[in-house]
Amino acid sequence: MTRLTGVDGSPALAILDPRETAVVRELDRTFRGWAVQAGAAEISAPPLYPVTDLEKFDVYLNFPQLALVAGPIEATGKPVDGRFAPTDMREAAYGLPHATCFGAYLYHEGGLLDQDTLVTLVNRCFRNEERHTGLRRLASFQMREIVALGTFAHTQRTITRFTERIEQFAAAAGLRLDMVAASDPFFTPDDSRALLQRLSPVKYEFHHDGLAIASVNTHRNFFGERCDIRLRDSGEHAYTSCVAFGLERWLAVLVDQHDGDVDAAHAAVQRGNT
Repeated sequence: MTRLTGVDGSPALAILDPRETAVVRELDRTFRGWAVQAGAAEISAPPLYPVTDLEKFDVYLNFPQLALVAGPIEATGKPVDGRFAPTDMREAAYGLPHATCFGAYLYHEGGLLDQDTLVTLVNRCFRNEERHTGLRRLASFQMREIVALGTFAHTQRTITRFTERIEQFAAAAGLRLDMVAASDPFFTPDDSRALLQRLSPVKYEFHHDGLAIASVNTHRNFFGERCDIRLRDSGEHAYTSCVAFGLERWLAVLVDQHDGDVDAAHAAVQRGNT
């Protein structure tokens, strides 16, 4: 692995070597395979969106400290000390997403669902973390997600199904996980859904050695409302849930588990698939 230093001097980015890349690809094949086996259709999303699209999801209201944006440069000269000055830039009209699932809701925006729907996608995510720690916490990383849209019952069946798959896979791979209730970044603190979440957690993370490497998330009809996705039979806004896998984070904990032996980590993934 080649570490690239971020703007704060920390190891914020990484180029994976061929063996590490093979492990990440094997992990992604595994999680994608679960989705396809469950009937999910795969879609492809861009690595950035208009700010106006991400704004619908309160990204810049709830977690502005994580947000990264992009825009064209006006200057013809070189950056100074590794940076372009604000005066060198035009307005930042594109946002870099911190979660992959946004693409699924924007894909279905304004649509009518004839039936419960399952989609999967993988994308680059970007987070301006308080600190970066190599593969465990990067400024840019890959996230595979499985997204359920439809009735509330469908979203909960999806959560249950993939919670079991994650636990079974981790056990077979020799990886101990702790399932921990966490806060939901999609709901504003004074929202009624936030109160509901405090009474009945809607986000659970799977931790290994204190690091979240996967999560299951219930959004109720938050995204259905924001993207006007409706159920054809009832006309009500769709409910959604998602299952997320941070691929480099899985690589990090598997390699650590095997004292830095990438080949042993790869073998553990393969055992998990048996």
